[in-house]
Order: sequence, then structure tokens, then C-alpha cells
Amino acid sequence: MDINPVEIAAPALPQKTTRRINLALQGGGTHGAFTWGVLDRLLEEDRIEYDGLSGTSAGAINGAILALGLLEGGRQGAKDALNRFWRSLGAKFAVSPLKATPMEKALWGWDLTYSLAYNAFDTMTRVMSPYQINPFPIELNPLRKALTENLDLSRLRTDKSAMRLFISATNVRTGKPKVFKREEMTVDALLASACLPNVFKAVEIDGEAYWDGGYLGNPALWPLYHERMAADIVLVQLNPLLRPELPTSTSDIMNRLNEISFNASLMSEMRAIDFVQRMLDSGRLEQPRYRRLFLHVIEDEERMRKFKLSTKFNGDWHFLQTLRDYGREAAELFINESLDKVGRESTLDIQRFL
Repeated sequence: MDINPVEIAAPALPQKTTRRINLALQGGGTHGAFTWGVLDRLLEEDRIEYDGLSGTSAGAINGAILALGLLEGGRQGAKDALNRFWRSLGAKFAVSPLKATPMEKALWGWDLTYSLAYNAFDTMTRVMSPYQINPFPIELNPLRKALTENLDLSRLRTDKSAMRLFISATNVRTGKPKVFKREEMTVDALLASACLPNVFKAVEIDGEAYWDGGYLGNPALWPLYHERMAADIVLVQLNPLLRPELPTSTSDIMNRLNEISFNASLMSEMRAIDFVQRMLDSGRLEQPRYRRLFLHVIEDEERMRKFKLSTKFNGDWHFLQTLRDYGREAAELFINESLDKVGRESTLDIQRFL
């Protein structure tokens, strides 16, 4: 019997469920290459849509590149933009006086703790302020050139179809956090978010001076609470929470102080979120005035805790590639184990932050 193929309906293929998320990107110097890897892998997953992004320091820079890249060339455009920036940064570090000598690299790998150049830099920034090192109005920040060469932020400020973007800095005068929105995005705002006060002069914007945003928001989660934004926040964590061993050397103590300082604001916000969620569970708070949030994390503490403070200044291209690969692997794990739970439940163990 002849069968009319028009009369036979093909079985319906299962449709992929799109997951809307907000991203929260921590800062951590060149460890931000880990976040590059995370974003690189997430952009390959067409089930994920991006609603908003909050970032600090390296997280702010990665976030701005992601948002602008999506505008200019979609997912592949964002991947290419991130790759271009980190390659550009690696090329600049290749001629930096901070880079390790071949002998130092052979002895200590990526750790610059015992590098002569790094120790000279570290000592200088402890005994002299950036204003004493450079008393002239000339800016000595190679990051500005890397940003201006790779980013045209004018479109990001004006195109309303761009994802929502929140970049944290610290107001030096008031001691309060400052969050720059997408409409305010400039190279100066990104430099302010990444301004370590012992290394760079404060960045002045509209008459106010700003330092690194990590002191008060690394990253700030509260801009992502808005009721019209996605309920899921995916934190990309660079700074380890747990370090089992007691630091006893000077470098290890400074490393742990840095991690604690730049995790403090995040832990405080996590406590506040946990309190509100428990009140919602008990019926003592009502929605929609208070909304339920689902929290997730992409991290690799086991590997990242092996890197000391000095490695946050290491821009060796092989090191950046290694961090990128670690980030891709961590994102792959999140996609395989947690993506299907987005929109339904939290996968982050909030007790780790309490």
C-alpha cells in the first residue's frame, strides 16, 4: 500500500528549556582568566540566556566585554571579544618588568613570591604610595590601554537591548559602595572597580575618587534582586572560602588576609539572603514584596587555593590559558549537574558562607 508521506506526522522532538540567569563575577587580578573560561563555556550553551550581570574588578571587565560582545556579534562575538582581550593582556605582561625570569619560573612555577622583580614591586608599594611613586599627572596603568584598545563602550551605554550591567567600586571619601549601571559604563568606571589603592592612584569620576570595588562588594549581589530580573544568580567565585592550613609565613598570611577581605562583603550578603529565604519558608514574609532567589556557584576551590597572592599579578600566557581551562571545566560541571535545576531550586550550599 502506498503511503502519503504528508499523512505521517514526524514524532515531536523534545524542546530545550531556556534558563534565564544573572551572573555575579568576583574579582581577583589575573585570576579573572578563570572567569574568562567559565564564560567561554557558558556561551556555547544555547539553553542559557543572560538577564543581568554584577561584577567587580576583573569580574567587571569580563562582564563588560561579555555584554558588549553579545551586542556586537552574539555568542561567538562575545567569545571572540574575551579571547582578544586576554590575549592582549598576556602580550602586555610578556614585556612587563614583573614577569618571572626563566630560572624563577623553573624553580617556582607561576608563584612570584620569591621573584626578585615581584619582591621589589611589593616592597615599593608598601613603603611608597602611588602618589609618591608617580607625582606627575601621567597615568601609569597598562590596563587602560588594554581596555581602550578592545572596548568601545559607547554602544553599551546607549543600546537598550544590552543586558543589565552593574559594576562595583568603593567611594574613597564616603566609604560607601558605588554601583555603575550599564548606562554609566566607561573605561574609567572599569578602572575604578579594579583600582588597588597601594598600586594605582584613585580613579576620579564626576569629582569623586574610587578604589577597588572588592572591599564592599565582590561582587555586589543586591543589584540583581530586582523583581523583574531572573530569580537565579550564578556566582563565579575566584577567592577560596576555606583554607584548612594555618598560614605562618608572611606571604601566606597576606594571601589569607586578601582572601578574607575580598570575601567579607559576599559572605555578609549571603547571610542576609539566607535570612530572607528562611523567613519566606516559614511564612513570616510574603511574596512578591520579598522574592525567592535561587543561588548557584561555579568554582574550583581545590585548584584555586593552590595559587598564592602573587599569582594574581602573573600574566604569563600559559598561566592565563591554564586558568581559562580550569574555568571551562568548572562551567562544564555546572552545566551537567546544576543547569536543569535553574529556576526550580538553589544548588549553592549557602551554609559554606555562614
